[in-house]
Parts: sequence; C-alpha cells; structure tokens
Amino acid sequence: MNPLDLTTSPTERGCVVAMIGELDFHTSPLAHQALRDLSLLPGQQLVLDLGGLTFCDSSGLTVLVAAHNRTQSLQASLALAAVSDNLARILRIVGLDQILTVYETAEAAVLG
Repeated sequence: MNPLDLTTSPTERGCVVAMIGELDFHTSPLAHQALRDLSLLPGQQLVLDLGGLTFCDSSGLTVLVAAHNRTQSLQASLALAAVSDNLARILRIVGLDQILTVYETAEAAVLG
C-alpha cells in the first residue's frame, strides 16, 4: 500500500493542499480529516494539487465531492490542479467535471 502524503501551503487567497500517493479506501479517511481541519473563510479558495496522485478510486472521488461540499458550505471555492488524464476521464464519466473546476497547475489555480 502506497501511503498518502498531504502538504498544505498557504496562499494569499486560501491554501494549496498537495496530495502525493494513493487516494483510496485506506487513505481517504486521512484526506477527509485533513481537509475538514482546514480553516477557510468566505471568499477563500482551496486548491487540491493532484499532480502527485498515483491512484484514485471511488473513495478518493468521495473525498473530492466532500471537499467541494465543504467549501460551498463555507462560501469558499475549490479548484483541482494537475489532474492526470486518467482522473480527468473519470471525472468526465461521472459528471464531476460539471461541478469541479480544474486547472493545469496549482499556480494557475491560485492565480485564477
């Protein structure tokens, strides 16, 4: 099992959380908790940098949906960055590309 490493970096408008490793059934509780623990104010942005993900299953998709729902409830926003071609395809298939904003890089997401 490949662990999941999360690194949080503050930005002027919120924060970037880089996810490195596998976002799956075993690691999604860690990701859920880490994202719930973030302090976001109305108008701020959470960027999830997924460039380091090597795998994402349905539990990982649930983490992304939960992050979206949480940012919406806080009147903040969520952006995904560096989404692999495989994950982008899955997001399209399940329709999440309609509600999640995707940027090529975390830097592009921060600049908005």
